[in-house]
Amino acid sequence: MALGKVDAGSDRPVFQQIADQLRGEITRGGIAAGEKLPSEAGLMEHYGVARMTIRQALGVLKSEGLVVAEHGRGVFVRPRPVARRLGSDRFARRHRQAGDAAFVADAKAAGQTYTVDNLQVTREKPAESVAELLDVDRRKNVVVRRRRYLLDGHPVEIAASYIPMEIAGGTKIEDADTGPGGIYARMEEQGFTFGPFHEDIRARMPRPDEVTELRLAPGVPVLDLVRVARDVEGRPLEVCETVMAADSFVLSYDLPAT
Repeated sequence: MALGKVDAGSDRPVFQQIADQLRGEITRGGIAAGEKLPSEAGLMEHYGVARMTIRQALGVLKSEGLVVAEHGRGVFVRPRPVARRLGSDRFARRHRQAGDAAFVADAKAAGQTYTVDNLQVTREKPAESVAELLDVDRRKNVVVRRRRYLLDGHPVEIAASYIPMEIAGGTKIEDADTGPGGIYARMEEQGFTFGPFHEDIRARMPRPDEVTELRLAPGVPVLDLVRVARDVEGRPLEVCETVMAADSFVLSYDLPAT
């Protein structure tokens, strides 16, 4: 780690300059994920500033979700696994034929360890926005599958799938373990052929329950994704609402030039 000095003649506040240098070291890997930052006393001595200035600088990094303070231990670079979401490939049929659902395919491609927890399967009336996308009567139940995804033990994504009752009711889609390839493989076994998947992605700040489930640091936004899966005739088969920790994902796409 090679920290510089502050420029007393700069218009940029000293605490921001210190935050810039520490951020740069974290970004370059000079201070690795999970590694402890120099102590407040050490930073005060290095920069020749008051404790409050150092605390302001560390506060900036905390608000950006880069570091986390552990009581009695110090300030550490926040470890977050980065999931590479293969936007143009993750729903390819070959993954389902290999027994892998989309999230599993992404994790395997990155060589990461994945787990799923907090699974709930219910029958309930959908919200109006979901019912409209599914083209169903919102007064009638649909099958809902809620779950949380973790990479290397860190929660990175929570999702809820809504499937019409006539497709999912009484099938393995309602089981906790849907079997190899996930719910899309079970739909294909029923004779459905998927057409293009459509996704809308927006960035926003998380709700309190999402902060808890995803263990988000202050200031970290989420990506709010809504996907509609349809068959080749345009019939909606599933609506999936997904909330992703923005600091844990790279959205990776290959786009044709013609």
